[in-house]
Amino acid sequence: MAVELCLLLLLFCGSTISEVQPIYKPPPGTLDFGFVPSKTYDTGAYHEPGSIGILFKIVHAFLYLVQPNSFPQDLIRKVAQQQLGKTQGDYQKAIYYEIGFIVSAALGLLFILLLPLVGLCFCMCRCCDNCGGEMHQRQKKNADCQRSCFATFLFVASLIISVGVLCAYAANQHLTNQVRGAKKLVNSNFKDLKIFLNDTPAQIDYLVSQYNTAKDKALSDLNNVGPVLGTRVQEQLGKEVRPALDAALTMAGAIRETKEALENVSVSVEVLQEGTERLRANLTDVKTHLSNTLNDSACNAAQAASTCNIIRNSLSQLNVNANFSGLPGVSSQLAKVNDVLKIDLSSLVQKGYAAFNDTPDLVVNQTRNILSDIKSVLESIGSNITTFTKALPVQKILDDLMVYLTQSEAYVQDYFPLVEQYDFYRWLGCLILCCMVVLILVFYYLGLLCGTCGYDKHASPTTRGCISNTGGNFLMAGVGFSFLFSWVLMTVVVLTFVTGGNVEKLVCEPFEDKNLFKVLDTPYLLNQQWKNYLAGILFKNPNVNLTFEKVYSDCKENKGIYTSLHLEYLFNINEFLNISMYTEDVALKIEHIQINLSKIILLDEIGKENLLNFSSSGIDGIDFSAYLTEINKSVTKVDLLSFANDLEARADQLPKGALENALKGHANSIRMIHNQQVVPLEQAMSTLNQSVRLLKKTSSELMVKVKNVISAVNAAQFLINNNASQVIVQETKKYMDTIVGYFEQYTEWVKESIAMEVAACKPIANVIDTAVDIFLCSYITDSVNTFWFGLGGSSMFLIPAIIFAVKLSKYYRRMDTEDVYDDVETIPMKTTENGNNGYHKEHLYGIHNPVFTSSVEQW
Repeated sequence: MAVELCLLLLLFCGSTISEVQPIYKPPPGTLDFGFVPSKTYDTGAYHEPGSIGILFKIVHAFLYLVQPNSFPQDLIRKVAQQQLGKTQGDYQKAIYYEIGFIVSAALGLLFILLLPLVGLCFCMCRCCDNCGGEMHQRQKKNADCQRSCFATFLFVASLIISVGVLCAYAANQHLTNQVRGAKKLVNSNFKDLKIFLNDTPAQIDYLVSQYNTAKDKALSDLNNVGPVLGTRVQEQLGKEVRPALDAALTMAGAIRETKEALENVSVSVEVLQEGTERLRANLTDVKTHLSNTLNDSACNAAQAASTCNIIRNSLSQLNVNANFSGLPGVSSQLAKVNDVLKIDLSSLVQKGYAAFNDTPDLVVNQTRNILSDIKSVLESIGSNITTFTKALPVQKILDDLMVYLTQSEAYVQDYFPLVEQYDFYRWLGCLILCCMVVLILVFYYLGLLCGTCGYDKHASPTTRGCISNTGGNFLMAGVGFSFLFSWVLMTVVVLTFVTGGNVEKLVCEPFEDKNLFKVLDTPYLLNQQWKNYLAGILFKNPNVNLTFEKVYSDCKENKGIYTSLHLEYLFNINEFLNISMYTEDVALKIEHIQINLSKIILLDEIGKENLLNFSSSGIDGIDFSAYLTEINKSVTKVDLLSFANDLEARADQLPKGALENALKGHANSIRMIHNQQVVPLEQAMSTLNQSVRLLKKTSSELMVKVKNVISAVNAAQFLINNNASQVIVQETKKYMDTIVGYFEQYTEWVKESIAMEVAACKPIANVIDTAVDIFLCSYITDSVNTFWFGLGGSSMFLIPAIIFAVKLSKYYRRMDTEDVYDDVETIPMKTTENGNNGYHKEHLYGIHNPVFTSSVEQW
């Protein structure tokens, strides 16, 4: 039933998303589908035994010594196939594998058979006053040493037996405690299974609901077809359109700059012509006045003659250097450029920009009808999903499974008290076995206590006290109970040892290292007609490679049941995750989008003619070399400031008087001319220089530049009018891929979610772990093995305890006869008429005799 549910759930998942299949491979924007809702499972399929775990490890080590061989996979397979013995050597292999258990069990059987027989013979022998049954103790010199050694050995053996019985009791109690606490673990597993069933529909609903995420994103892009598709088309066309418009706009700016430059040239030349004429006249006046001053009689003096001659010879430098009167005018070029500027070329180019930037609006207006059809298709997909979801009887199946699970839980709950009752009987039986050993230990400990405390080394064997005699009797009682109980204890030990040890070696250890699964996965093992049993059960196809080990490992990792059970062989999601039935309609409708951009005019004929008029304005005919030649000259032949400073310096060389003052006055006049006339002329020359160079740069290959701009605009216009359809088709294809890509992401997310998250089968692995690893191995097997280990060790040490107890009781019990000697020095034996064989009977004489040891005591 659970398998049918899992298959139906996967069918439901696949069918509800059958509209989606990865066909296209563009990288669309990443969608966030969130996380599949899931609850945390309570069961922790791991058992920590606590402090008793140390005993479990010791038992495991002991079992490894008894059985160090690896797991016999071949033998187990032959046993399962009932072919053991058909191949020569199978029994030898089985015996070799079980040799440790066989030898141990054989020794246990010998113990069971021989110890009661030995006890019977020992009892009969003592009844005949043999085997230590004769109440006579021969005196020995080392009697105290022997007694101490026997007491020590018996005490050590009793301690070891005590440790063993404590281990057995601890294991017995541990098993009972675990059985009592198992109910909580069982309930936890049932709870997880219920969560598994209850969570799966919610997870499926979540997968289905996330279709809306992809649909909403697609609808969002469709509603924004202008910004999305229109912008993409605009970006592709803009690679050629925008540079052409930018070049035209740059040329419009160049026209304005040319006009400004021509105006600056015209004004600057006029300023320079007027200024140089005025400067020339002022410099002539200065030279005249200086010449008159130098003709003064004061210059004829010996001290001034030389200086005056030097000044007189330098007057020729006071003259204008540049001649701007011969430069050609630019009025005709300026007039033509002004005519060109009557048409606002920048405004025409901006209109082209505006028309091109309206591309998204054109796309919206021309795709409105098609987009409404696409939206209808997307809405129909959601309606189909809802209709199909309602048609599936998933909830009914889940309800049936929940009823079955509830009934199973009730069955377990009803029978759990019976399990606890039987466990109580088991616990009581094991406790009785432990009490048998404890009873023996009580006799031994009481015997040691009474014997040790009541022993008087000065008393003769026949005169020992009551406490000492009681101690010896306790020891013999312990020996008697040891013979009575030991075979019972060893019988239980052998049975539990063989059973628990083999379960540990053949089930628990191979389950832990997964060798047990490899055996179960052996072809034709569980069904001679099926290669793979699990695949045959689930798919009715035993050739499918589905193994117990892989299913368990995947469930252990909490993968989805679709991945764990390889349900693709029963229901291939890829065949159902097919969006072509829906996306083909969407793709066809998107491909039929026709966008006409012929209304976009980048630059009309007026603008182009305006550009051609600019190229024929004649600025390339200006004599720039003539301008640059004069501009590169200085305004005057000599720097007037330097001349004035030099003139003032030479005036200082003259004698104080009117000549010196006059020359200094002329120097100040020259400085004034420089500041008021030369500096403005230099500024005008700088402006003229910049304007002329700008015009020269603009006029360089002006016709070619204008033709290139017009050609670029024409090419861009041709692209829009004739080749834009190709760009639109390409961008429409990308746009379609983006829309379909959202459903691809949804498909991949659903696949991954089904594989890893939906119906995660961790509870199934937990049930297996709980049943095998925890209940069978950790609770039962480890406890049983520890029980026989402790009880077996106690039983084995009963043998030395019996020997030491019998030997020691001779030193504690009151004897009927003893050895008597007349002379301590010579130690001759006295023979009396009242005794036999030199023995003295105390009850005939009623006196105490000294104790001397002579020879080894006989049994």
